[in-house]
Amino acid sequence: MTDELLHKAITEKIIGASFEVHKFLGNGFQEVIYQRALAWEMRQVGLDFAREIEQHIYYKELPEPIGTRRADFVVESKVLVELKAVSKLDDVHLAQALNYLKAYRLEVGLLINFGSKSLEFKRLVYTNKSAQSFNPKNP
Repeated sequence: MTDELLHKAITEKIIGASFEVHKFLGNGFQEVIYQRALAWEMRQVGLDFAREIEQHIYYKELPEPIGTRRADFVVESKVLVELKAVSKLDDVHLAQALNYLKAYRLEVGLLINFGSKSLEFKRLVYTNKSAQSFNPKNP
């Protein structure tokens, strides 16, 4: 088994683009403003993504979806990106993002918060066996 992070190249580009947005805008705007700016930045680094599209929600082993929800971004059809513009990320935000990964049947996600003085992000990995987050101090 390798120590290489799953979809590392994609998540690094997303995080870099997020830092660019936060560096320019700072905190204090609504989430949609950060979403639009991040879309522009991700285009600049050549990432393919879908924004605010209906994603199927799956339940257990059912082959058919049980509903839909709009994801902030699904990047390269592999990485879920959930944005927040809150003063501090809470456990409920982390749980929500991990639940989205499970329901969308995606393995990797980023929870990004533009609302604090410094950009906050958590890299999330969901497998059938476990969910975990990884939050480096300085990427």
